[in-house]
Amino acid sequence: MTIRKVAIRLLMTSAFLCALAVTVFAITGLRVENFVKKTSQSVASVKAEEIPSTTLEEFEDWDQKYPSVMVKATGYTAGVESTGKRPNHPQYGITYSGVRVKRDLYSTIAADLNVFPIGTVLFIPDYGYGVVADKGGAIKGNSLDLYYETVQDVYKQWGKKELKVYVVKMGNGKLTEEDMNRLNEDKAMQVFRRQYQK
Repeated sequence: MTIRKVAIRLLMTSAFLCALAVTVFAITGLRVENFVKKTSQSVASVKAEEIPSTTLEEFEDWDQKYPSVMVKATGYTAGVESTGKRPNHPQYGITYSGVRVKRDLYSTIAADLNVFPIGTVLFIPDYGYGVVADKGGAIKGNSLDLYYETVQDVYKQWGKKELKVYVVKMGNGKLTEEDMNRLNEDKAMQVFRRQYQK
């Protein structure tokens, strides 16, 4: 379901509830102020953990909305085991595009730039959105390297998988820190962001 459809449903539900409330107030003589006060107290008492959350996988009909590609995906870190660079190296954590590696709602990933140019946005089930920011010597054809902060995260959360990914937007060969920040700060997507941040 798209954000637009959700917004329309919320608007229609709100209109229905307002009409229902007006009818109830007219029949019962209940004062609006008392109802609003009690309702506000009830809503405030609901904890954030109690609100059911949906995942990005459930939020969109990915197969209907975006073209898909089968890939082999592995994980990588900014460390010496993946890049040959140590934390004291001046280019440590800097991708081929020049942006810093990031694990967030939109994370940096590496790809064969002949298949997925810099700036390509992919949706990767069980990982989230990946933005092609890097390339790797071993990344050829339909292969991806997904950024994680530690080697333990790579093994615990990903490993190596063959799976279907969705092409949300093909890149134009450019990517900046501002582009990454704009994607990760999109207000409509913040409900999902906590799933990917530590």
